[in-house]
Amino acid sequence: MRHVYHLVTKKCWEASPAGPYRADSLATEGFIHCSNRGQVAWAANKFYARESDLLVLHLDADRLTSPLKDEDPGIGQTFPHIYGTINREAIVVVEPLQRDAAGQWTFGAGTDK
Repeated sequence: MRHVYHLVTKKCWEASPAGPYRADSLATEGFIHCSNRGQVAWAANKFYARESDLLVLHLDADRLTSPLKDEDPGIGQTFPHIYGTINREAIVVVEPLQRDAAGQWTFGAGTDK
């Protein structure tokens, strides 16, 4: 089973209505940005460095009802992009990210493999 990961601020997640989850990027770019396990901390520190509360949604790729495509945004590595909403049944874990002693977001072993 493949897992992909989506970063969201706690405030945004708590404000999202019931039903399928839609990130702002779905309207502005046509897809929802996700990461593979090894990309989560990098993406968190690059795009959410100033956030105080950050969550990572663990998504079961087999349960997604929207298309998932691995694409290179032009930086030499591929990232998962979801072309549609994220159905709640695909979200298997909602985990708060932690910072290390240097203040960097970290993403450890987690609850899935």
